[in-house]
Amino acid sequence: MLYPMSPKVVELKRRLESFMDRHIYPNEERFYREAEELGPWKVYPVVEELKPLARAEGLWNLFLPDSSHGAGLTNLEYAPLCEVMGRSHLAPEVFNCSAPDTGNMEVLERYGTDKDKERWLNPLLAGEIRSCFAMTEPAVASSDATNIESSIVRDGDHYVINGRKWYTTNATDPRCKICIFMGKTDPDNADRHKQQSMILVPMDTAGVEVKRPLPVFGFYGVPDRASEVVFTNVRVPKENMLLGEGRGFEIAQGRLGPGRIHHCMRLIGLSERTLEKMCRRVRSRVAFGKPVSEQTVTQERIAEARIMIEQARLLTLNAAYAMDTVGNKVAKAEIAMIKVAVPNMACQIIDWAIQAHGGGGTSNDFGLTQAYATARLLRLADGPDEVHRNQIARFELKKYSNA
Repeated sequence: MLYPMSPKVVELKRRLESFMDRHIYPNEERFYREAEELGPWKVYPVVEELKPLARAEGLWNLFLPDSSHGAGLTNLEYAPLCEVMGRSHLAPEVFNCSAPDTGNMEVLERYGTDKDKERWLNPLLAGEIRSCFAMTEPAVASSDATNIESSIVRDGDHYVINGRKWYTTNATDPRCKICIFMGKTDPDNADRHKQQSMILVPMDTAGVEVKRPLPVFGFYGVPDRASEVVFTNVRVPKENMLLGEGRGFEIAQGRLGPGRIHHCMRLIGLSERTLEKMCRRVRSRVAFGKPVSEQTVTQERIAEARIMIEQARLLTLNAAYAMDTVGNKVAKAEIAMIKVAVPNMACQIIDWAIQAHGGGGTSNDFGLTQAYATARLLRLADGPDEVHRNQIARFELKKYSNA
């Protein structure tokens, strides 16, 4: 094994898998039913019931590195645990390891004041509240983050915020109490990457309006509580500015690196689960006089799926190792590669599994439509494929700049 797990991680993985078997998988049907019946504006009781159990077993905040609040794991150590959690849509929040709270907690840990940590970070770490991250905008091509038009204007001891955001995950959740908002404080700065800033906006501030939930392939609440939020003359204290004016892009890059690897590891777990469903399905069905599992096309797809998962896992572990050893900034190429490779891999494997399940695969009964919505969404979230491919190509071409 190129990246062997430490005894600590082996033990955590064993405990995590046991919890999944005892509490997560048996409650998935209930979770999807609650999400459908209650909708994106409500808390799902099954999640709140399971969180104390996970915390009691020490399976809590495993994502948070270099902190007394977490398990102190590196990206490489956390990767196989994140993969296990990714096998179920229910799992990440139960372990307090779901986006965007994970990224927001890391931002607050690094850049928040003591007051910010007391007011927002500690309740997030305890799983008592949730948070959102407002970056993407409907009026511009948000694949280029420098296009952001929302404004953050200094007015004495306050900042005044105006803008329309969408795909702001968690905003419809009644527990969502704090937003990290990205907008422009210096739109005329010659350096387009220093025009933006990030600021903390309590969700109960006057002028914050959650307009509507946004479905992902018709799903509300699962896999994502995507939302549209309007900010109209929202006033917050100047102390709510994170790191300083013009540092928003810098924070975003630091925040998105770990987020991207978490998404990819969860997708690998989801792909493994999907392949398992596919194999069980084709072994139990007979067509044209023999099991579907004996059809050559089925065997080819299963083989390709196994190869693709192993390739994706190794590429992702390599990115995690690079992040740990040389830092997120230097590991940009490795992060970009997994962000392209893994969601595309997952989309293909889930598509094959849907085909293997026949018409039933397009229903919600097998969890495949929800899985596909997740994988397809992640070809856009945290930067679309095209942006990452262009970045990878630039890194590659730079090697030959003197040729």
